[in-house]
Amino acid sequence: MTVRPIVKFPDIALRTPAAPVETFDNELRQLADDLLETMRAAPGVGITGPHIGVLKRITVIELSPEDGVRIYVNPVIEETSQTLQRHTEGSVSMPGVTEEIERPDRITLRYQTITGEEQREEATGFLATCLQHEVDQLDGVFWLQRLSRLKRDRAIKKWQKLARG
Repeated sequence: MTVRPIVKFPDIALRTPAAPVETFDNELRQLADDLLETMRAAPGVGITGPHIGVLKRITVIELSPEDGVRIYVNPVIEETSQTLQRHTEGSVSMPGVTEEIERPDRITLRYQTITGEEQREEATGFLATCLQHEVDQLDGVFWLQRLSRLKRDRAIKKWQKLARG
């Protein structure tokens, strides 16, 4: 397992849709392991291939050690609830910047496992938020795009100040 360099905002990889994974092999398992190690080192609770410059539809999520590691390959959100919830979000590609975002509080997700097995999962609460955030990233939608123009501009200014040191 290797900690890989994380692509930083405003890199184009963060706004590029990721390609579907077609081969389920040791290389994909190694990528998932590297994503997990990179996410833990960041630290974060979710990471995608594009966060390390690999434009493949894979995400790794670990909300807590008790919840364990979840790997989603080719995830697609099939349904969302009408009920919304607010959570503070950020990105391993923009450390130190967070903002509250409103998203559906329940989703149904279709995905494949690391071995290619088709799955469906219903998620609520923080897991639903994380999955929506990471699927957005895989679709080329960086989390800032979910903010109002005012909040987005404020977040970018904060990031620029942090990046300058």
